[in-house]
Formats: sequence, structure tokens, C-alpha cells
Amino acid sequence: MSYALITGASKGIGKVIAFELAAKGYNILMVARSEDLLKKASEEIKAQAKVDVKYLAADLSSAAAAQQVFDWTAQNNWPVSILVNNAGYGLSGLFESYPLEQHLAMLQVNCTTLVQLTYLFLPQLKKQQQAHILNISSSAAYQAVPYLSLYAASKVFVLSFSRGLRYELRKTAVNVTCVCPGSTDTDFATRAQVGEKALKTAQKVNMTPEQVGKAAVKAMLSKKAEVITGAINKLGGFLTWLLPKKVLEGGAARIYE
Repeated sequence: MSYALITGASKGIGKVIAFELAAKGYNILMVARSEDLLKKASEEIKAQAKVDVKYLAADLSSAAAAQQVFDWTAQNNWPVSILVNNAGYGLSGLFESYPLEQHLAMLQVNCTTLVQLTYLFLPQLKKQQQAHILNISSSAAYQAVPYLSLYAASKVFVLSFSRGLRYELRKTAVNVTCVCPGSTDTDFATRAQVGEKALKTAQKVNMTPEQVGKAAVKAMLSKKAEVITGAINKLGGFLTWLLPKKVLEGGAARIYE
């Protein structure tokens, strides 16, 4: 069995995706920042599934990270048939309240590293009998979100890129699936530094990483183009087509302001 490469695999949705794919017999390549968490997660997977599990601690906000990941797999002759671009984070608050360097680092993780990994691995993926690219976007991709402005915009990029790439690859062995979760019980809110009002709102509609991760793997293996996880999030996505932008943006602003 070939390998599935998952970024942001040490916890949350990425970790669940790693477990799910291991249970289906895929060897696992895990990439994230924390070596300690990667080691722990890899040991947990090995205890549950008889697959090969390797990990690499890498900072995906570095411009050189994607090449580092690709070289790591190439030097070890690990054939990748599934690329899961899951790593990502947000910054909550006024756009101008963060140093530019922090915004650019977020864009590197959410967008640029994703593009670099896709570009580097695509020739290899096209040689497989069947291959998948799974990009994790967000329900925020369907509207502007004041006080999460750049994060939401980065997820618009991921969704649009996935749609276009899927069409380009329609006659190849490579399937592209984009999954757009809503609020999920991970440390996203903590790292994004969202306010108390947003935390309380999220608690009412939170999905678990297990729910989202399992739905993502199912959607990918079913070769679906695009999936919004959760009934409430699907409704929210539908409403973005119906309601005026001013209403949607005002509602989002009141949550995150």
C-alpha cells in the first residue's frame, strides 16, 4: 500500500484523518510543528493499525518547508498517493492589529505551502493508479468574515484553487476534494485568539474533529468535489447565496468583534 501524507497531522482534524486512512490500510506520513505530538500520535496509530507510520517536524510557515517535506519522502522512496493539505490557522481581530510578518506567515501555511506541496507532488500523484488531493478549507470560504478577514480570504483561495485544479485533472488518476468545516472543537479558536462571544457561539454548533475527519475521508474516497460538513454549516452555506452581503458580514462581525 502506498503512503498518505497529511499536514497538520499531530492533532485535531489532521490526526483523525491519519487514523482513518491508517485503518483503511494506507501507510502514513505525518507532518506538523510539534515533534512530541507527532511521536505520540504515530505510536497511537501503530498500536491500532498494521501500517508504516513516519513523521517529520517542520514549520510550514517557512518558505522552504514544502521542499523539505518533498525531499524527505523522495530520499526515502515513499510513494505518495494521497496528499492531505490540512494545516492551517487564523488570526482574529482587526487586520491592522497584527504585524505584517504574522499575516504573511499565516498565508504561507494556509495558501502558499499548500500550493507548493501540490505542485511538487502532482507529477508523482499522476503516476499512481488512483490518487487523491484533499484540501481542507472552511465554511468561512463562502463569505467575508470581518475580524477574520485574511483567514476567510485564504480559505476562499483554497476552495477556488481546488475547484479549478479538480477540473484540470478530471482526465487523470488524481481526484481533488475540498472539505469546508465549520466550527470544530480544536485549538483553532485559541490560536486565533477569538473573543468570548465567538467562543460561546462556537460551543453551540461545534463539531468534533472525529466527525469532520471521518466526513473528509469519506468525501475524498467517494471522489466528491466539495463538501461542507454538518447540517448547520450546510444551511449557512446555502444562506450565503440568499442573504445580502451586508447582512452576512454584519452578523459575522458581531460574533468576532
